[in-house]
Amino acid sequence: MHALLLAAIGVWCFLVALAGGLAGLVLGNIRLPALLFAATSPAAAGGANIAVSGLAAAAAAITHVRARRVDWRLVAWMVPSSVAGAAAGGFAAGHVPADALRMVIGVALLAFGADLLRPRGGGLPASRARPDLRAAVVAGAAIGVLGGLIGLILGSLRMPALIRWVGEEPARAIGTNLVVGIAVGAAGLIGHLPGGIDWTLLWVGAAGSIPGALLGSRLTGRLSVEALLRGVGVILLVAGTAAILQGVL
Repeated sequence: MHALLLAAIGVWCFLVALAGGLAGLVLGNIRLPALLFAATSPAAAGGANIAVSGLAAAAAAITHVRARRVDWRLVAWMVPSSVAGAAAGGFAAGHVPADALRMVIGVALLAFGADLLRPRGGGLPASRARPDLRAAVVAGAAIGVLGGLIGLILGSLRMPALIRWVGEEPARAIGTNLVVGIAVGAAGLIGHLPGGIDWTLLWVGAAGSIPGALLGSRLTGRLSVEALLRGVGVILLVAGTAAILQGVL
């Protein structure tokens, strides 16, 4: 593989991880097209992308764990359903059109992003004193299934769900989403091992993503809640547009 192409992929992974670390996302659907362009096969690109997503989530989560922006009780309830959903989705992946799923996910991301950006007379989304664990389990399972079907962690869906449906405070939703993403990424990597992984792209993507995620996560605590939600909203709009384009093209 040409060295310049690998360097460009590394830079792209750094920028994606920088934005993702800031917003508590890994943005695998934005990274994936670049890996697909350079990979030996789509399956190898998907395996590398999931592994890079898990590593980026782990790197970004370090800062959030230290800053105590992780709800561990929520993690304990959400991880099992998310991993089980991802496994079920991976098993059924061959029976559902991936392009149609990407378009559905893209529309959902656009709706979440627009919702976070729209002006509110009543102020910011209200956080609950005790997050809704039932909503967390259901959302984790449903998003896990979707992610398993198309080979993505889908933290970009899980994060707004944590804010809107579970009632988590935005900064803690970011850290919690990343920690859950580590488990989902590890499960996805194991699921892709039989089909092969492009290890060159994995290491290049990791080399760019880990420092980007670390830097982005350090910026999270310096933003106000309003600025953080606006940033997440913009990133969701970009991610949603990318998902729809992947489904159409």
